[in-house]
Amino acid sequence: MRGLILAIQFLTRLPTPRVVDFRPEELAGGVVWFPLVGGLVGGLVAAAVWLGGLLDPWLGALLGLAVWVAVTGALHLDGLADLADALGASHRPDDPQARKARLLAVLSDPHLGVFGGVALVMQLLAKLVLLMLAARVEAYLALVLVPAWARWGVLIWSRLPSIKPGLGECFAWRVGAGPIWLWGGILVVAGLTVPALLAAPLWAAAWRAFLLRRVGGMTGDALGAGVEWLETGLLLCVVILAKIAH
Repeated sequence: MRGLILAIQFLTRLPTPRVVDFRPEELAGGVVWFPLVGGLVGGLVAAAVWLGGLLDPWLGALLGLAVWVAVTGALHLDGLADLADALGASHRPDDPQARKARLLAVLSDPHLGVFGGVALVMQLLAKLVLLMLAARVEAYLALVLVPAWARWGVLIWSRLPSIKPGLGECFAWRVGAGPIWLWGGILVVAGLTVPALLAAPLWAAAWRAFLLRRVGGMTGDALGAGVEWLETGLLLCVVILAKIAH
Protein backbone atom coordinates (compact mmCIF):
# COMPACT_ATOMS: atom_id res chain seq x y z
CA MET A 1 0.00 0.00 0.00
CA ARG A 2 2.98 2.30 0.50
CA GLY A 3 3.62 2.43 -3.25
CA LEU A 4 -0.04 3.18 -3.95
CA ILE A 5 -0.09 6.01 -1.42
CA LEU A 6 3.06 7.48 -2.97
CA ALA A 7 1.52 7.23 -6.45
CA ILE A 8 -1.62 9.06 -5.28
CA GLN A 9 0.48 11.73 -3.59
CA PHE A 10 2.62 12.23 -6.69
CA LEU A 11 -0.15 12.27 -9.30
CA THR A 12 -2.94 14.01 -7.41
CA ARG A 13 -3.79 16.54 -4.73
CA LEU A 14 -6.07 14.09 -2.92
CA PRO A 15 -5.58 13.65 0.83
CA THR A 16 -3.61 10.53 1.81
CA PRO A 17 -2.00 9.11 4.94
CA ARG A 18 1.45 10.44 5.72
CA VAL A 19 4.35 8.30 4.48
CA VAL A 20 7.02 8.01 7.17
CA ASP A 21 10.74 7.96 6.26
CA PHE A 22 10.12 8.62 2.57
CA ARG A 23 13.06 8.10 0.22
CA PRO A 24 12.94 9.56 -3.34
CA GLU A 25 13.93 6.24 -4.90
CA GLU A 26 10.73 4.72 -3.50
CA LEU A 27 8.73 6.70 -6.01
CA ALA A 28 9.87 4.32 -8.76
CA GLY A 29 7.99 1.52 -7.00
CA GLY A 30 4.84 3.60 -7.02
CA VAL A 31 4.84 3.86 -10.82
CA VAL A 32 3.18 0.45 -11.16
CA TRP A 33 0.11 1.93 -9.47
CA PHE A 34 -0.20 4.84 -11.89
CA PRO A 35 -2.99 3.28 -14.01
CA LEU A 36 -5.09 2.65 -10.89
CA VAL A 37 -4.61 6.25 -9.78
CA GLY A 38 -5.58 7.30 -13.31
CA GLY A 39 -8.82 5.38 -12.93
CA LEU A 40 -9.47 7.26 -9.69
CA VAL A 41 -8.91 10.58 -11.45
CA GLY A 42 -11.14 9.45 -14.30
CA GLY A 43 -13.92 8.48 -11.89
CA LEU A 44 -13.93 11.95 -10.38
CA VAL A 45 -13.89 13.59 -13.82
CA ALA A 46 -16.71 11.37 -15.08
CA ALA A 47 -18.81 12.16 -12.01
CA ALA A 48 -18.32 15.90 -12.55
CA VAL A 49 -19.20 15.65 -16.25
CA TRP A 50 -22.32 13.62 -15.44
CA LEU A 51 -23.41 16.05 -12.74
CA GLY A 52 -22.99 19.16 -14.88
CA GLY A 53 -24.42 17.37 -17.90
CA LEU A 54 -27.74 17.04 -16.11
CA LEU A 55 -28.20 20.71 -16.99
CA ASP A 56 -26.10 21.07 -20.14
CA PRO A 57 -23.19 19.19 -21.78
CA TRP A 58 -21.09 22.37 -21.83
CA LEU A 59 -21.51 22.76 -18.08
CA GLY A 60 -20.58 19.13 -17.61
CA ALA A 61 -17.46 19.66 -19.71
CA LEU A 62 -16.47 22.75 -17.73
CA LEU A 63 -16.94 21.00 -14.39
CA GLY A 64 -15.09 17.94 -15.63
CA LEU A 65 -12.15 19.99 -16.87
CA ALA A 66 -12.01 21.96 -13.61
CA VAL A 67 -11.94 18.74 -11.59
CA TRP A 68 -9.32 17.25 -13.93
CA VAL A 69 -6.99 20.21 -13.43
CA ALA A 70 -7.67 20.56 -9.71
CA VAL A 71 -7.23 16.89 -8.82
CA THR A 72 -3.98 16.55 -10.76
CA GLY A 73 -2.66 19.97 -9.76
CA ALA A 74 -1.98 20.67 -13.45
CA LEU A 75 1.04 18.35 -13.10
CA HIS A 76 0.94 17.00 -16.63
CA LEU A 77 -0.06 20.33 -18.15
CA ASP A 78 3.13 21.77 -16.67
CA GLY A 79 5.15 19.06 -18.40
CA LEU A 80 3.36 19.74 -21.68
CA ALA A 81 4.13 23.47 -21.49
CA ASP A 82 7.79 22.93 -20.59
CA LEU A 83 8.32 20.42 -23.39
CA ALA A 84 6.53 22.65 -25.93
CA ASP A 85 8.81 25.56 -25.00
CA ALA A 86 11.90 23.36 -25.28
CA LEU A 87 10.92 21.89 -28.63
CA GLY A 88 10.01 25.28 -30.02
CA ALA A 89 13.24 26.91 -28.87
CA SER A 90 15.43 24.08 -30.19
CA HIS A 91 13.76 23.81 -33.59
CA ARG A 92 16.20 25.87 -35.65
CA PRO A 93 19.75 24.66 -34.81
CA ASP A 94 21.03 22.28 -37.50
CA ASP A 95 23.71 20.78 -35.27
CA PRO A 96 22.17 17.89 -33.27
CA GLN A 97 24.41 18.60 -30.29
CA ALA A 98 23.46 22.28 -30.27
CA ARG A 99 19.80 21.36 -30.60
CA LYS A 100 19.98 18.98 -27.64
CA ALA A 101 21.86 21.52 -25.52
CA ARG A 102 19.25 24.16 -26.29
CA LEU A 103 16.41 21.75 -25.53
CA LEU A 104 17.89 20.81 -22.17
CA ALA A 105 18.56 24.43 -21.28
CA VAL A 106 14.95 25.45 -21.92
CA LEU A 107 13.61 22.40 -20.10
CA SER A 108 15.49 23.57 -17.02
CA ASP A 109 14.00 27.07 -17.26
CA PRO A 110 10.89 27.37 -15.04
CA HIS A 111 9.45 30.34 -16.96
CA LEU A 112 6.54 29.91 -19.36
CA GLY A 113 7.22 30.88 -22.97
CA VAL A 114 5.01 31.49 -25.99
CA PHE A 115 5.17 27.90 -27.22
CA GLY A 116 4.21 26.58 -23.80
CA GLY A 117 1.41 29.10 -23.42
CA VAL A 118 -0.07 28.20 -26.79
CA ALA A 119 0.20 24.47 -26.00
CA LEU A 120 -1.62 24.98 -22.71
CA VAL A 121 -4.46 26.95 -24.29
CA MET A 122 -4.88 24.48 -27.15
CA GLN A 123 -4.83 21.50 -24.80
CA LEU A 124 -7.41 22.96 -22.43
CA LEU A 125 -9.67 23.95 -25.32
CA ALA A 126 -9.34 20.51 -26.87
CA LYS A 127 -10.26 18.78 -23.63
CA LEU A 128 -13.17 21.14 -23.01
CA VAL A 129 -14.70 20.48 -26.43
CA LEU A 130 -14.04 16.73 -26.30
CA LEU A 131 -15.53 16.45 -22.81
CA MET A 132 -18.63 18.27 -24.04
CA LEU A 133 -18.98 15.86 -26.97
CA ALA A 134 -18.39 12.90 -24.64
CA ALA A 135 -21.11 14.21 -22.33
CA ARG A 136 -23.53 14.38 -25.26
CA VAL A 137 -23.09 10.67 -25.97
CA GLU A 138 -22.92 9.80 -22.25
CA ALA A 139 -19.49 8.17 -22.57
CA TYR A 140 -18.92 8.13 -18.81
CA LEU A 141 -17.15 4.75 -18.66
CA ALA A 142 -14.71 6.02 -21.28
CA LEU A 143 -13.99 9.07 -19.13
CA VAL A 144 -13.08 6.78 -16.24
CA LEU A 145 -10.72 4.68 -18.34
CA VAL A 146 -9.01 7.38 -20.44
CA PRO A 147 -6.83 8.72 -17.59
CA ALA A 148 -6.02 5.14 -16.56
CA TRP A 149 -4.80 4.28 -20.06
CA ALA A 150 -2.84 7.54 -20.22
CA ARG A 151 -0.92 6.69 -17.05
CA TRP A 152 -0.35 3.18 -18.37
CA GLY A 153 1.66 4.93 -21.07
CA VAL A 154 4.03 6.25 -18.39
CA LEU A 155 5.04 2.66 -17.63
CA ILE A 156 6.20 2.33 -21.25
CA TRP A 157 7.90 5.70 -21.64
CA SER A 158 9.68 5.53 -18.29
CA ARG A 159 11.77 2.66 -19.68
CA LEU A 160 13.43 5.07 -22.10
CA PRO A 161 16.81 6.48 -21.07
CA SER A 162 16.61 9.68 -19.04
CA ILE A 163 18.34 12.63 -20.72
CA LYS A 164 18.50 14.95 -17.69
CA PRO A 165 18.43 14.79 -13.89
CA GLY A 166 14.99 15.15 -12.35
CA LEU A 167 11.84 13.20 -11.57
CA GLY A 168 12.02 11.30 -14.83
CA GLU A 169 15.39 9.92 -13.80
CA CYS A 170 13.74 8.30 -10.77
CA PHE A 171 11.67 6.13 -13.12
CA ALA A 172 14.23 5.36 -15.84
CA TRP A 173 14.50 1.61 -16.56
CA ARG A 174 12.90 0.70 -13.20
CA VAL A 175 9.57 -0.52 -14.55
CA GLY A 176 9.61 -4.13 -15.71
CA ALA A 177 7.64 -5.51 -18.62
CA GLY A 178 5.39 -7.48 -16.26
CA PRO A 179 3.37 -4.52 -14.91
CA ILE A 180 3.01 -3.12 -18.44
CA TRP A 181 1.41 -6.31 -19.73
CA LEU A 182 -0.62 -6.88 -16.56
CA TRP A 183 -2.18 -3.41 -16.54
CA GLY A 184 -2.59 -3.53 -20.31
CA GLY A 185 -4.61 -6.73 -19.97
CA ILE A 186 -6.72 -5.33 -17.13
CA LEU A 187 -7.48 -2.16 -19.07
CA VAL A 188 -8.35 -4.09 -22.22
CA VAL A 189 -10.87 -6.22 -20.31
CA ALA A 190 -12.27 -3.15 -18.54
CA GLY A 191 -12.61 -1.28 -21.80
CA LEU A 192 -14.16 -3.97 -23.99
CA THR A 193 -17.38 -1.98 -24.03
CA VAL A 194 -15.43 1.08 -25.26
CA PRO A 195 -13.55 -0.15 -28.37
CA ALA A 196 -12.10 3.29 -29.05
CA LEU A 197 -9.82 2.90 -26.03
CA LEU A 198 -8.10 -0.08 -27.63
CA ALA A 199 -6.22 2.50 -29.72
CA ALA A 200 -4.23 3.41 -26.58
CA PRO A 201 -1.19 1.20 -27.40
CA LEU A 202 -0.90 2.89 -30.80
CA TRP A 203 -1.01 6.38 -29.30
CA ALA A 204 1.51 5.31 -26.64
CA ALA A 205 3.84 3.80 -29.24
CA ALA A 206 3.62 6.97 -31.33
CA TRP A 207 4.68 9.11 -28.35
CA ARG A 208 7.55 6.74 -27.59
CA ALA A 209 8.77 7.00 -31.18
CA PHE A 210 8.48 10.79 -31.04
CA LEU A 211 10.52 11.00 -27.85
CA LEU A 212 13.26 8.84 -29.30
CA ARG A 213 13.42 10.77 -32.57
CA ARG A 214 12.96 14.35 -31.37
CA VAL A 215 14.05 14.35 -27.72
CA GLY A 216 16.44 11.43 -27.58
CA GLY A 217 14.94 9.90 -24.45
CA MET A 218 12.63 10.93 -21.69
CA THR A 219 12.33 13.45 -18.88
CA GLY A 220 9.68 14.08 -16.26
CA ASP A 221 8.24 16.78 -18.51
CA ALA A 222 8.12 14.37 -21.44
CA LEU A 223 6.21 11.84 -19.33
CA GLY A 224 3.70 14.49 -18.28
CA ALA A 225 3.28 15.73 -21.83
CA GLY A 226 2.73 12.13 -22.94
CA VAL A 227 -0.12 11.75 -20.47
CA GLU A 228 -1.81 14.82 -21.96
CA TRP A 229 -1.17 13.50 -25.49
CA LEU A 230 -2.72 10.13 -24.71
CA GLU A 231 -5.70 11.59 -22.85
CA THR A 232 -6.61 13.92 -25.70
CA GLY A 233 -5.97 11.31 -28.37
CA LEU A 234 -8.19 8.76 -26.66
CA LEU A 235 -10.96 11.29 -26.02
CA LEU A 236 -10.86 12.08 -29.73
CA CYS A 237 -11.15 8.38 -30.62
CA VAL A 238 -14.07 7.95 -28.23
CA VAL A 239 -15.96 10.88 -29.71
CA ILE A 240 -15.31 9.94 -33.34
CA LEU A 241 -16.39 6.32 -32.92
CA ALA A 242 -19.45 7.38 -30.92
CA LYS A 243 -20.46 9.71 -33.76
CA ILE A 244 -19.93 6.96 -36.33
CA ALA A 245 -21.99 4.51 -34.28
CA HIS A 246 -24.86 6.99 -34.10
